[in-house]
Amino acid sequence: MANLREQLIKRLERLGVEHRAFPGRDDGFASLCYAGKAFAHFHNDRELDIRLTKGVIEREGLVHPAGSIVHPTRTRKSHWIEVHFTTHKDLERVARLVQLAIDQL
Repeated sequence: MANLREQLIKRLERLGVEHRAFPGRDDGFASLCYAGKAFAHFHNDRELDIRLTKGVIEREGLVHPAGSIVHPTRTRKSHWIEVHFTTHKDLERVARLVQLAIDQL
């Protein structure tokens, strides 16, 4: 069975999202693009950083994760939010957030 990241990528591709791995990087970093515009990126196999509006972040009750390794000093005013996924149920939530992100592009 494919890992969660692979399952998420396949689901997002059905929305028209393009997964772009970076040559020479083996740390899991890769961007997601829609209509040629980057709007999110993977930090690793279980974390996606998504650009949303502040309104969406607040409405969805999203908060910057405590103990963030990649963006430890990110402010509450940022339009970017790190989203962790560890279960199949989490993929539904992440796919919905990605849809909100591409809707605003």
